[in-house]
Amino acid sequence: MDFNMKKLASDAGIFFTRAVQFTEEKFGQAEKTELDAHFENLLARADSTKNWTEKILRQTEVLLQPNPSARVEEFLYEKLDRKVPSRVTNGELLAQYMAEAASELGPTTPYGKTLIKVAEAEKRLGAAEREFIHTASINFLTPLRNFLEGDWKTISKERRLLQNRRLDLDACKARLKKAKAAEAKATTVPDFQETRPRNYILSASASALWNDEVDKAEQELRVAQTEFDRQAEVTRLLLEGISSTHVNHLRCLHEFVESQTTYYAQCYRHMLDLQKQLGRFPGTFVGTTEPASPPLSSTSPTTAAATMPVGPSVAGLAPPGEAALRLEEVSPPASGTRKARVLYDYEAADSSELALLADELITVYSLPGMDPDWLIGERGNKKGKVPVTYLELLS
Repeated sequence: MDFNMKKLASDAGIFFTRAVQFTEEKFGQAEKTELDAHFENLLARADSTKNWTEKILRQTEVLLQPNPSARVEEFLYEKLDRKVPSRVTNGELLAQYMAEAASELGPTTPYGKTLIKVAEAEKRLGAAEREFIHTASINFLTPLRNFLEGDWKTISKERRLLQNRRLDLDACKARLKKAKAAEAKATTVPDFQETRPRNYILSASASALWNDEVDKAEQELRVAQTEFDRQAEVTRLLLEGISSTHVNHLRCLHEFVESQTTYYAQCYRHMLDLQKQLGRFPGTFVGTTEPASPPLSSTSPTTAAATMPVGPSVAGLAPPGEAALRLEEVSPPASGTRKARVLYDYEAADSSELALLADELITVYSLPGMDPDWLIGERGNKKGKVPVTYLELLS
């Protein structure tokens, strides 16, 4: 018990000395040992790395999981060392709703068949998103989180220890400076009128005491300087390790970009397959025997056009034999022309195509050997190929 009390009293004295030194430094009443410029640059780079790593980590978590409640739930599971339950992605949930709607509204109707096709595509998109989230979490988020929870905590601990060693060193310097000043004052020759044997005795005794105090302060300063130098070297080595951290994070960033590229490539393939299926699917827009529903009055042609993705170029869809097709030599068949309403704006990819404006009426017809995804459209004296997915055939 006595040992603990002594240690507690010693720790309290050290804490008080550091607090006094820190306060005096803040008010400019005490000198402060400055670190060299290289060390300060290492500290600044470490702080910058930590701050930006935190921001990148948080924003990547938002990218992978936009729902804040879900992020909090996953954080709690991780802190409790429990497995995070599997969560249905938004794409998979949408696919489920579409499949159920098709089943209830009629899977054999054009709308129901299209719902089923889109539901299958959304399900594949959801699976790709799940794989991307899993891969990005392991290859990118986990290394960033390990740095903040491991390496950075070690660096912060050593920096706090270095700060305490510096305060101890500066306190020893201040104590030595005061002891030398007192010793010099004690050894000053007293005034002649105040010269008495008793004064000489007191002056000699005070000088001896201050001499011992100076020796003690010098010894404490040497010990404090040694501990400070040792701690500064340990901290310097840890700060220089930030370069290795940057190399590791660079590798993780490449892996994140690779997984993101794979994810978007899969999404593009799935949507391209869906677009082709809808383009060839009877009853979606073209060739339906049911009357088309009129557009909502609140939806403008511009809005409808803005929501439609640009289709692939005609050059990639047209058969090789059509590349040399000369439109000026093409004449409409005697029978088989139909009127069509344009559903969305379409910008012609080349001179063989006809640009379209939403809600306009054009005359369309097909030629033998043409790609079924394309028709010949005429508007006035202009003629060109038009994609069928942008049309609603009227008659």
